[in-house]
Order: sequence, then C-alpha cells, then structure tokens
Amino acid sequence: MSKKKKNSPIKPARIRRIKSDKQQNKKPVRRFGKPKRGSEELPDLIEALTGSPGSTTLFGDGDDMPNPSPADLPQVLPVLAVRDIVVFNYMILPLFVGREKSVQAVDSALAGDRYILILTQKDETVEDPEADELYMTGTVGMIMRMLKMPDGRLKVLVQGLARAKVKRFKTSDPFHMAEIETLMEPETGPLTPEQEALIRSSREQSERILTLRGISSQDIMSVLNNVSEPGRLADLIASNLRMKVEAAQKILECHEPMKRLELVNGQLLKEVEVASMQNKIQTMAKEGMDKAQRDFYLREQMKAIKREMGEDGDESEDMDEIHKAIKKSGMPKDVMKEAFKQLHRLETMHAESSEATVIRTYLDWMTELPWKKHSRDRLDIKKAETILNEDHYDLEKVKERILEYLSVRKLNPKMKGPILCFVGPPGVGKTSLGRSIARSLGRKFHRMSLGGMRDEAEIRGHRRTYIGAMPGRIIQAIKQCGTRNPVIMLDEIDKLGSDFRGDPSSALLEVLDPEQNYSFTDHYLNVAFDLSKVMFICTANMLDSIPNALLDRMEVIRIPGYTEQEKTVITRRYIIPRQIEENGLNNNEMTISDKLVAKVIREYTREAGLRNVEREIGTLCRKMARKKAEGDKGPFKVTSKNLYELLGPPLFLDDEKETTLPPGIAVGLAWTPVGGEILLIEVTTMPGKGKLILTGKLGDVMKESAQAALSIARTHAKEFGIDPSFTDNMDIHIHVPAGATPKDGPSAGVTLFTALISALTDTPVCPDLAMTGEISLRGRVLPVGGVKEKILAAVSRGMKKVLIPSQNKKDLAEIPEELRKRITIKTIEKVDEIWPLAKVK
Repeated sequence: MSKKKKNSPIKPARIRRIKSDKQQNKKPVRRFGKPKRGSEELPDLIEALTGSPGSTTLFGDGDDMPNPSPADLPQVLPVLAVRDIVVFNYMILPLFVGREKSVQAVDSALAGDRYILILTQKDETVEDPEADELYMTGTVGMIMRMLKMPDGRLKVLVQGLARAKVKRFKTSDPFHMAEIETLMEPETGPLTPEQEALIRSSREQSERILTLRGISSQDIMSVLNNVSEPGRLADLIASNLRMKVEAAQKILECHEPMKRLELVNGQLLKEVEVASMQNKIQTMAKEGMDKAQRDFYLREQMKAIKREMGEDGDESEDMDEIHKAIKKSGMPKDVMKEAFKQLHRLETMHAESSEATVIRTYLDWMTELPWKKHSRDRLDIKKAETILNEDHYDLEKVKERILEYLSVRKLNPKMKGPILCFVGPPGVGKTSLGRSIARSLGRKFHRMSLGGMRDEAEIRGHRRTYIGAMPGRIIQAIKQCGTRNPVIMLDEIDKLGSDFRGDPSSALLEVLDPEQNYSFTDHYLNVAFDLSKVMFICTANMLDSIPNALLDRMEVIRIPGYTEQEKTVITRRYIIPRQIEENGLNNNEMTISDKLVAKVIREYTREAGLRNVEREIGTLCRKMARKKAEGDKGPFKVTSKNLYELLGPPLFLDDEKETTLPPGIAVGLAWTPVGGEILLIEVTTMPGKGKLILTGKLGDVMKESAQAALSIARTHAKEFGIDPSFTDNMDIHIHVPAGATPKDGPSAGVTLFTALISALTDTPVCPDLAMTGEISLRGRVLPVGGVKEKILAAVSRGMKKVLIPSQNKKDLAEIPEELRKRITIKTIEKVDEIWPLAKVK
C-alpha cells in the first residue's frame, strides 16, 4: 500500500483487493490498514493481555467503524466456519481460508456486498462441519481485504460488525447459507455505582496484568480509559484474552453489556492468577540460573587449577557427562541427592582407586534406570481383545481379566499394576500368555525364571561392600526393558528354594505387594524405586509349595488342561504353522487332516498341555523336510497309512481300558501337577484275623482314607449284605499299582470304599465308571479339587460315567459343553448312593 494510505481510517465503501507485492514493484511486505486513533497502543495491549507479541487483532476507534442497523445488513448470509477463535464486534483480524466450502463462501461474499457470517466450530478437529456442529451465535463481518496465496489459500482481513443469531440454515452445498437475526447492542443508561465499580475493576485487572508482564501501561491504559461503554470495553478485552473457545463463545452469546463485562472480569481474575504464577516461576528460574552460572564459573576455575597442576584430562569431561546424565535421568529429589553425593565423592578420589570404580559403576546404574520413562498403554479394548484371540485359543477367564484391567486402567490411569498368578500343568501356554498380554498392552516384556533360586540377593541385590556386587534381577529387568512399567513374568514361582543365603520367597513379599512396592529398595542401589506400575505375572504348576503369605498377595487364575477338540484346534492354528516354518517348509508343502491330528493327540500323547503334541508334529515336519532335502517334490501328505511309518507304533492304545473288571477293583481319578490321571485301586481278601494291609507307597492322607472306608463298611455291613464279623477271620489288602510312584491326597475315599465293598460282596464295578471324592465317618461325601482335570483324564481314557461329590456341582460350569456331551456326570452326597451306581447291573 502507498505511504499516503498507511494511517488512513478503514472505510467500508473504499475497500479494494490488496495488490500483490510483485504488482506494486515493492519488496515483499504484507501490511493491512489500521484505524486512525489508538492503533499504535493496541498491539502493546494485545501483547500484554495475551502474552504473545505481534498479535494481528485490532480494533477501530468507534467513529470510523460502521454501525449498521438491522435493516442495513442482509438477512441471508454465507457462513465462514472458523476454528480456535471467536470473533467479537469491532474486531479486525486476518484469517487464512483453505477449506473448499470456506473459499466458496468468501467468493460469494466478495461477489455481493462483502458481508459474511462468522461462526465457530464446536469441535476443531472436524474438517467439514455440518450445521449442527457450529455454534448458533456468531458475528457478522465485512471482508475488507483479500489476497490469494501461492498454495491456493486465501488471506482475508475481516472486520466484526454486529452479533447475529442463526434462525435456520438454508443450504449446505456448495457452502452454508444461513438466515440470521441481527442482535443489536442495547442502550445503556447512566451508569450505577455498581456498574462503574465493575468497569474500574476490569481496567485495574488489565493494568495489573500489564505490570506483571513488565509492559509500560500508560499509553495502553489511556486507550482503555477512553472506552466508556461496558459492551465495547468487554469486547475489547475479551478478544485479546487467552480463553478456551467455550468461554469466549459464552461471552459472545451474552447480550447484556454488564453481564458480558462480568464474565470478562471473571476471566481477567483468572489471567491475573496465571500471570502472578508465571512471574513467580520466572523469578525462581532466574535465581536458579544465577546459581547455575556461579557453579559453572567455579567449576571452570577448578578446571583451570587442575590444568595448571597437570591433573586435567578426560576425567573432568567424564564428571561433566555424569552430572548431565543425573540431571536428565528424572530421578526423584532424594535419589538425585544421593547420586550427587556419590558424584562429589568420586570427584575427590583418584581415578585409579578401587572405590572409584565401584562408585562409577553405581552411578552408571543410577543414570541408566528409567526413573520416569514409561510405555504408553494401548487402551483400545477391542484391539487388545483381537491380539489376545490371535495368540491364544480359549482361556476366556484370563482374557476377560486382562480386558477388565485395561478397562479400569483406561478409566483410572493412576491404578496400580495387578499381581496375577497363572496356575496349571506344563504346556498349557502360561508363559506365552504373558508375552501376549505384553503385546496387547503395548508394553515391554521380560521373563525371569525363579526355578531353583536360593539366594535372597537374586531379588534384592548385593550390598556395594561386596566385590562384584550387582543389583537384583528385578532392577536388572527394569533396566533391560528401559521403561518403568513393563510386564515382568516370574516363571516357576512354586520352585523357589531357600538355604543359609536367605529365602527368596520372603524377599518377593515386598515386590509383589502393591501397598509396598512403590518404594522397593534394592540393596545395591540403597534408594527407593517405584515398582507399582509394573505388571507382575507369576506362573506355577501347583500352589502347595508357595508360602501362604506370598500366595495371599497374588490373584490366582487357574489354567486347566485342554480337551481333545481344543488340542486339535490349537494344533491346527498355531503348532502346525510354527513347526512348518521352523523346519524350512512352505505352508502348502505338508498337509495333515484334523482327523489325523486328533489321532496323533489320542495315540501318542497323554498330557494336559501340548508339549508332546508339538514334539510329534515336529517329528512329522522333520520327516517331510528330509524328503524335500533329498530332492522329492511336494506336497507331502500325512495319511493314515504312513502315519505309523513316520511316528512309529502308537504309545497309548484305547484297548488299555479293560472291558470288565474283577471284583475288588475300582477306577479312581487323581490330580497331578501335570493334569488329571486315572488311578486303579485293588482290594483283595484272604483268611486272617482282621488285619488291614496297605501297599503302593501311599501317603498318610490316603492311609487314613482307607481306614475310614473300612470303618464305614463295617458300620453299614448289613445294608450291603456283608457279614458284620468279617474282620474276625479275614485280612484285607489294599494296593494302588505303580508302587514306585508316591500317592497321596484327600480325594480317594470314594474309590477306596467302592473297591472294598466290591471285594467284600464279590460283585464287580462298572469298567467304564470313574469316581472321585472324600468320605467322612458319618457317611458324607466331601468335595475335592481339580474336577475339570479329572474329568478330562476320564474322557481321554474312554470312561462313560463319572461320580463326583454334590458340592462340586458348581465346578461343572468350567467343563466345556463338548466335553459334557461325551460323558455322564453323576453327583453323590452320601456313601449309600455310591454302590447302586457303581456295581454292574
């Protein structure tokens, strides 16, 4: 623009497009017209109220501003949607317009009388807002200047003229057109003392902000003092305050000038508090900077002295590096204090001394630990569920618990990490489930094997007084992961040992207690480290060997064995593709049907998990890999004819189950750490004097169950047609085969009683019937554990019926529907119900 027009007032009638810098033959200087009076002071006012110099929001002085009546403004206007800003009356500001609808709305306004309705979006992230996504109250503005940018956007200079309310939107394509109602500023009469006080308060708060920001306020306050209308003063201050869009929109929608000024005054009070705090922070920062400069000066002097003494070198640079590393590590204040204390000791030592090496190693550990760094949790519940389902089949309880944790973590980010314990036989996927959980959470994973650990220092670390001291494995795991919230799996926690070096299970009490581990102290570090954000997952085959105090701190989730159908699905989905890849084959080079997979599971494995299944599938893949290596061309198919050639004769045959049982033999069900098992109990009688002989390496509990079964048999002898005096001339021998294997547990009473009655009545027991349960002398059948594992064992051995205690009926909910269809489950409450169900009809 020419120099003559630089300070000319803005006249709507004389608006024209800005010529480009190239057309004016000038250097590129972008400048917009300014109001005649007060324009020099306003930028300083804007900088004072917003804290950001160079703001482009300007105001006219009132005399040169158009003041249209409702009849002067069109009733239907194009709509310009803006983000992050609310335009007020008398406000002059540049806007960048890039969206297609907005560009067309501006073009439409320029083609007409240049009036446009400016509405603020409710959600700034919406790229193409609909009518219901815009506030209904906005400002009618006039486009004073327009400049096209090289990238196709428009830069327009807009002047706010009047508030307006949308009656309805007439069109939305190609841009929004709205029918409006212009909201004129109501006339204000003489000011009351209360209103005058409010105006003065607003001016005083503005002046206070200027003072706190260190800006000369004389000229700016003269501008504010010249504005006597409450509405005009409110708009002037509001347009230059840092406010959220919602707060600014609330002020814009307020029609009464005094109420609007009250809202602005409230925002000014908040800004005064923020400015006061900013000033305080800057003062503190300046004091800290002065101290830092002093320390730097003294440190440089120390370096100069050491150089003169010939002691300077890489050592001082190392100290500086350690000092910077401590500052950047994010340590808590008390930890940082200890680190600087050790650094000061290191600086006074000779570099070659042994103690200096110890301190240097200690400081390296302190600075490399992730005191503040953490992984951001993946809180997308659906995506986490998809990952869990991709990695594991079934295990619904475990997946549900992890998704519950994620849901609570999403609602309460400050929650502590859970302590989970997966208990189940080998090969059911406990360890791999931990990796899957870490992947679903988006966290780092670390597995720590505790099997055979006997030294407490493995958990808590060694004290630095020992040669070769190191932190415990918990701190080492945190350092390796690089975050303070990894998933740490404590594998085989039931196999911890203890000796004269301490008890690791006792050291884990603090690690696995959410109320204590926020200040876990490693002996090596000797400072507290927060473990409350770590997700600990323990695994165990059985709970008997875990101390009660440690078990009480964990949430136990049992993972029982799989059914044959579940094993078939898991083998097809996970094991076969993995073994094909590991043995160098392609996916289409080896085929095996589901029927043959089930045959492999049934005839070559007897386990709750899938480890032996994977070995057998691996054997098949190796056989095919050899054929490929010898030059044969695939695909290689496993058939019922070549299966036995590849794997050898079956290890387990279905005909092992006897079709008939002689009297005195009953089939029991036992639980072992590797799953359920079939247990035969044999009873025979012989002439004697009532002696009870027990063999088969039975434990004390099973011996007592045998004594109880004999006592109940003598008590109810007449009911079963037995001579009550049978013990006078008869010895009874109870034997449990596989005598080299120790056997014990409170679940053999029902089987012992059934075998004893069978021998005494010389009546056989149904060969396809298995049973479990404990008995009392009163004849009650007591509940037992491991029901699912026992029923799995019964089905795998071809049993058709199972007897379980009535109080275990609740455990049937865990039995898959497919499994319950293959076996008949009967519940018993008293011993007199057993024999009618057990004997051969």
